[in-house]
Amino acid sequence: MESEITLAALLAAAATAGVYHTLIGPDHYLPFVALGKARGWSYTKTVFTAFVCGLAHVMSSVLIGLLGIAMGTALGVLEEFEGSRADIVKWMLLAFALAYMLYGIKRGLYPPVHRHSDGTVHSHADGGHSHVHGTTVSNAATFWVVFIIFAFGPCEILIPLVMYPASQFDWAGVVSVSAVFSFATVSTMLFMVTLCHFGLKFAPLDFSKFSRWNHAISGAVIAACAGLMFAGF
Repeated sequence: MESEITLAALLAAAATAGVYHTLIGPDHYLPFVALGKARGWSYTKTVFTAFVCGLAHVMSSVLIGLLGIAMGTALGVLEEFEGSRADIVKWMLLAFALAYMLYGIKRGLYPPVHRHSDGTVHSHADGGHSHVHGTTVSNAATFWVVFIIFAFGPCEILIPLVMYPASQFDWAGVVSVSAVFSFATVSTMLFMVTLCHFGLKFAPLDFSKFSRWNHAISGAVIAACAGLMFAGF
């Protein structure tokens, strides 16, 4: 009975931690909203990108935790390793954000010019067109960079939660806690992406006026998220 109560408490803690650490970390959802807006992604594509990156985000920590448990690694060592990953991923996100912002500024100042076969020439100030230009960062490249950053990003809060059932050789408990935490984290990410995505439609602001600066604004938003990570959020 006591073990059942303990596992129930751990599962509740895992769910709470998954929701809480996602909500207080805008880097878990604002980058997808910003990039989706800048690149003209549909809601489906935006939320799917968030789902894949979120899954990679939690699974990397789950796998590292399980590997550490299998090797008998101490909790402090695992937490230190996850902390090191957190320090690195902050710089990775900031570097991407600044590079993307500079790209957006250049694109805003010098919108890509497209020449049609009939001789018509026009520029694209917005970020959502489907033409491919030599100076345009592709959707695929953007996805893979963000995916790598999220896959490298740790969920430090998960490690202590799985170590207790592991110390009791309760492998079903380890899997259950990992699954609940992962579900809570990813579902909260998708909820916040959805909320922000549709919330922008009701914002009292004409975003079309800033369409040529969409990429620069997106980079600035992601840079702000990186800044919050450095501040401990």
